Amino acid sequence: MTLMDVLVDFSLSGQLGPLNCGMTLAEAENLLGPGRPHPAHILKGPDIDGYPYSWNGLRLVVTQRTVSGIWINLWPGSAAKLPPLVLPDSESFDATVLREELIAALDEADCQHAVNSTLTFGEQSSLITQPADVCAVFGLPGRDNHVPHRDRHYLDVMHKHSA
Repeated sequence: MTLMDVLVDFSLSGQLGPLNCGMTLAEAENLLGPGRPHPAHILKGPDIDGYPYSWNGLRLVVTQRTVSGIWINLWPGSAAKLPPLVLPDSESFDATVLREELIAALDEADCQHAVNSTLTFGEQSSLITQPADVCAVFGLPGRDNHVPHRDRHYLDVMHKHSA
């Protein structure tokens, strides 16, 4: 399994392996181990809604102790950092994914997608997959991103929210 396989599977199904919107935080932590809570959880307690728990590049947004969002964060020019449950040996994979590469992989997998006009503006572009409603957001690389093409859009984040 490669990083691109994980991204395409997520785009098609809206699930990240066994992780899905609607499962409880306890179920997710049973699978992943304890997550790193957002500081708001530490300050206000575990019942505050809308803040993520993190496992390196994976974030699960929690509402009423239930997963309401799944986020994959990538840093172009570095290694992928995802839990082994999501991508075994993730740090052996480059987190540099060009927009054109992801679109080609989605097309090859017959995953429908369209421009997400809400998040396409300035130096950022976005697409949404169907029927899973997974959003991919691309941007030009920052000065700290060590990438081969400074003028092309790279995947920064993919996310899914429950309805």
